[in-house]
Amino acid sequence: MCGIVGILDLTETGEIDHDILNQMNEAQFHRGPDAGGLHIEPGVGLGHRRLSIIDLSSGQQPMENEDGSVIVTYNGEIYNFAALSSELKAAGHIFKTHSDTEVIVHAWEQWGVDCVQRFRGMFAFAIWDRNKRSLFLARDRLGKKPLHYTTLENGQFIFSSELKALYAHPLLQKEIEPTAVEEYFALGYVPEPKTIFKNIYKLSPAHVILIQQGQTDVQPTPYWDITFATTSQQTEQLIAEELTTRFKDAVNIRMISEVPLGAFLSGGVDSSAVVAMMARLSSDPVNTCSIAFASKKFNESEYALKVADQYKTNHFVETIDPDDFSLVDKLASIYDEPYADSSAIPTYRVCELARKRVTVALSGDGADEYFSGYRRHRWHMNEEKIRHLLPYAIRKSVFGVLGAIYPKLDWAPQFLRAKTTFQAIARDSVASYFHTVSILSDEMRQKLFSKEFKKTLKGYNAVEVFRRHADSCPVNEPLSLIQYLDLKTYLVGDIHTKVDRASMANSLEVRAPFLDYELVEWVTGLAPNLKLHGQEGKYILKKAMEPYLPNDVLYRSKMGFAVPLAEWFRGPLKEKVKESLLGESMEQCGFFNMGYIKKIITDHQAGIRDYSSAIWTLLMFDAFTKNVWNP
Repeated sequence: MCGIVGILDLTETGEIDHDILNQMNEAQFHRGPDAGGLHIEPGVGLGHRRLSIIDLSSGQQPMENEDGSVIVTYNGEIYNFAALSSELKAAGHIFKTHSDTEVIVHAWEQWGVDCVQRFRGMFAFAIWDRNKRSLFLARDRLGKKPLHYTTLENGQFIFSSELKALYAHPLLQKEIEPTAVEEYFALGYVPEPKTIFKNIYKLSPAHVILIQQGQTDVQPTPYWDITFATTSQQTEQLIAEELTTRFKDAVNIRMISEVPLGAFLSGGVDSSAVVAMMARLSSDPVNTCSIAFASKKFNESEYALKVADQYKTNHFVETIDPDDFSLVDKLASIYDEPYADSSAIPTYRVCELARKRVTVALSGDGADEYFSGYRRHRWHMNEEKIRHLLPYAIRKSVFGVLGAIYPKLDWAPQFLRAKTTFQAIARDSVASYFHTVSILSDEMRQKLFSKEFKKTLKGYNAVEVFRRHADSCPVNEPLSLIQYLDLKTYLVGDIHTKVDRASMANSLEVRAPFLDYELVEWVTGLAPNLKLHGQEGKYILKKAMEPYLPNDVLYRSKMGFAVPLAEWFRGPLKEKVKESLLGESMEQCGFFNMGYIKKIITDHQAGIRDYSSAIWTLLMFDAFTKNVWNP
């Protein structure tokens, strides 16, 4: 995998500062330690850091076409590059390498902006066309690879894989975007297209930008979306068989590599399914990597070992210390903006382990979102039954009151923890799902933010992120709606961000077969009850994998990739929490009601309430403030 950067002078063909472009490029050295390159000409500069995977000897970037008029800098993998190369050669294009990068160059010459429609893979790239004086940027359909951009006051458009490369530009202004802060404390990440700073953006998945030099208005445009169009009405058995065939194909094309390749193996359904297919496609034992936890509450290693033994993989395991919080301060520098998924810690560790053995690792990411593997999908659909039966006015008045007065019973058995359910039923479907996934509820955020900061929000609520996407959802079916919301928000903003930064920090490429867009299109077009069947999530995937995996791997409860935050904040990190969250940086930024932060800490450490998620979210914001923002 790689890192890309670039500078385009929007108004002139003046000189690009070599040192600045180089500093931006080197800020992403970890993304590509094998090689680096710059291309500079009047008005434009492109940079690249390379992690060599395919065509090791001649795939250096930025890469040009035959006459040097088209130049690309690219991060990702085009898995169907061999077929495209043959098609382009037949059309008269001459290739100098065997890399997928050169396919992008000639695809632009052949098809222009429509080239993205031909690519099957994960990618973020920029193409400079000297003859047209245009810059073209694109991001893959499901947002696996990141791309950030902004326009500076001097009329330069700059872009990069990671925000830290933009931060390296001396003219960049880092002014906090208040609505992004609201979204972060609701969701634990800043969703596309915003970043935490004003006027700095993420290019959304399945979007492109085409800029003609001299143009100052930069507008992304979409080129693809999930349609949920019906794809199969065969019998369940035939659908399961076709799913297996399609999934095996998605795995197969991701096994192309000229460097050591392996897989993450957690012991869950998704990673186990990937390993099962890899083992059937490879004549050599598959390299697999697992993280074990000292606490049985989080440990899935026995199931990972069962799959590893079944397929005779080269299996490597490392156990995480239950007090492995040494990464807490490092996370801010990895993620560049506030990011509050605590599973970033074990994700970093499993990437660190994998990189000792391989350069490319396949993962099971993506299946939960569109096969409905999350418990919250079951909860939401159960609540939908009540919403369907009772008018909104009745639900709001009855369940709204119950949600307000019912105590928060963190200590109680699950069936007694009804407060969140009551609050969800009182809302409409979109607001309910937003409430379910929120880290800090609307009520908590209202208490957390200072009066002055709430004035800057002008009534804005992060639920608008979900409403905006819901308005674009092509179907009204309730399960498909929340799958669509997950694919547009959580998958991109949380999962992809976590895996991309953790893997790239260790110079590791991660490929996700479940995120093959052709597979996603086909599965989302299946009947909803094949995904969530009664209370069984990922139903058709599990049926398809029954010949390949043990039942106790397929049908046990989902565990997740968690860390013991509640225990940390009452034990070894108790004083750090107080020092960080009650310190000068949190108070001086002016965003917070310090009295409420103190109450959260006190109640959590006294065992009155479990505020571990809220405390972690605050800690990550404080780390960002000190290590990245530096107001």
